[in-house]
Amino acid sequence: MKSALPKVLHKIAGLPLLGLVIAAMRCAGVERIVVVTSPSGDAVRAYAASLECESVVQDRQLGTGHAAGAAQSALGNFDGTLVIANGDMPLVTPAIIAEALKAQTRTGLAILAFEATDPAQYGRVLLTPDGFLNRIVEYKDAGEPERAIGLCNGGCYAADAKKFFRWTAALKNDNAQKEYYLTDVPSLARTDGVKCAVALADEVSVLGVNSRGELAEAEKKFQERARIRLLKDGVTMTAPETVFFSHDTVAEADVEIEPFVVFGPGVVLRGGALIRSHCHLENAEVASGAVIGPFARLRPGTRIGAGAHIGNFVEVKNSSVGGGTKANHLAYLGDADVGMNANIGAGTITCNYNGFNKARTTIGDGAFIGSDTALVAPVTVGAGAMTGAGSVITQDVAPDALAIARGVLTEKPGWAKAFRERKQKEKK
Repeated sequence: MKSALPKVLHKIAGLPLLGLVIAAMRCAGVERIVVVTSPSGDAVRAYAASLECESVVQDRQLGTGHAAGAAQSALGNFDGTLVIANGDMPLVTPAIIAEALKAQTRTGLAILAFEATDPAQYGRVLLTPDGFLNRIVEYKDAGEPERAIGLCNGGCYAADAKKFFRWTAALKNDNAQKEYYLTDVPSLARTDGVKCAVALADEVSVLGVNSRGELAEAEKKFQERARIRLLKDGVTMTAPETVFFSHDTVAEADVEIEPFVVFGPGVVLRGGALIRSHCHLENAEVASGAVIGPFARLRPGTRIGAGAHIGNFVEVKNSSVGGGTKANHLAYLGDADVGMNANIGAGTITCNYNGFNKARTTIGDGAFIGSDTALVAPVTVGAGAMTGAGSVITQDVAPDALAIARGVLTEKPGWAKAFRERKQKEKK
C-alpha cells in the first residue's frame, strides 16, 4: 500500500477493510471474533477493540497457517466452529460466510473457492472426482497444468476448532516461501480421515486488497453493489454511476437522488426525500418530503424535518431544522435548533464559535430571518419573530417581535460627485 496506515485500516465506503469483514462475520452469526496482528499492529488492535473484538499477536511473520494458529492463544479450548477470513477481503458478504459454514457441516472442514476471470497469482483449487478438495497449490509452487486451472482459493475456511488448531500445529514449511501455509490444512485433515468440502463464492466477494489500485477497484465494486441494491429497493437515481454511498447509508423507497451526490457515514433518507445534484451528506437524517440542494452540505448531527428545504450553498451542522422550514440559499446553520415553517434568508449565519466554545442558536416556529442576518449565539429568536436584513442579533428576540440591529443610514448629498471630481484633478 506504500502507506504509514496499516493495510486493513484503509477504507472502503467510509469503513476500514477490517471493519467490513467483521461486520459481515457478525451478520453471518459469528459470535466471537479474534483479530491476528503483527507485533507492530497497535493501531489495528485498537480498532479491533473499538469493535469489541479480541486481538492476538503473531510474534513472527511465518505465513498464513502460523497466523491462524496464533488465534488459539485467545480461544483456548473453544469447542465449536471456526471461520477464518482474511482481513483485507472487504466485499465478503454474510451470505458467502454462511455458505462456508453450511459446507463445513458436511465434513467438519470447508473452504471457499471461486472461478477467476484471470487466475493470475491465486492459489489453485484441485478437486477430487466426487467434488471434495484434493489440494490447494500456491501459484509459486504450481506447475503449468495446475496454473491452467481456473478454480482458485477464496481465502476463507470453516472448521472444527479443536481439529483445526491440531492441524495448524502440524504444518510444515517445506515450500518455496519457507512459510506455514493455511492451504496445507486440508491435506493434514485428510490424513485424519476428514474430507474438505468446497463452497463456491463469486469472484467479487473474495476480492483482496494489496495496493491502492485494488483499493480503488474494491470501492468501485462496493458502489456498484450499493446502487443495484437501492434501485431494487425503490430509490430513484437518474445517473447512479455518479452517486457514492457509505457502508451504512439508509435510503427508503421513493427517495430520489440526482447526479453527483456523495454520502458519508451515518445518513438516513426517509421515503420521498429529494437530494438534488452536487450535495454532500454525513451523519444526517432527512425526513420525508424534504428537499436538499443542489450544492448543499449536511454535516454531522443534522436532522432535517419533513418538507423542509435546504437549498444551494447552504451548510447545516449539528442542527435540527423543523418541518416546512426553508433555507433556500447561501446560509450557515451550525449548532442551531430551528422550528417549523421558519424562513432563513440568504446570507444568514449562526455565529456559533468564539474560538474556544460552541454555543447554540434557537429559532422558533414561523420565524422570519431577514437576509444577511448574523445570529450571535447563544441567542433565541422567538416564534413568529422577524429580523431585519443585515442585522447582527446579539440578544434574544421576543415572539412576534421585529428586531433590527444595524447602523443608521447617513446620507451626504453630492459627496460622491465631489469625490470623483477631486480624484480626477489629482490624476492630471
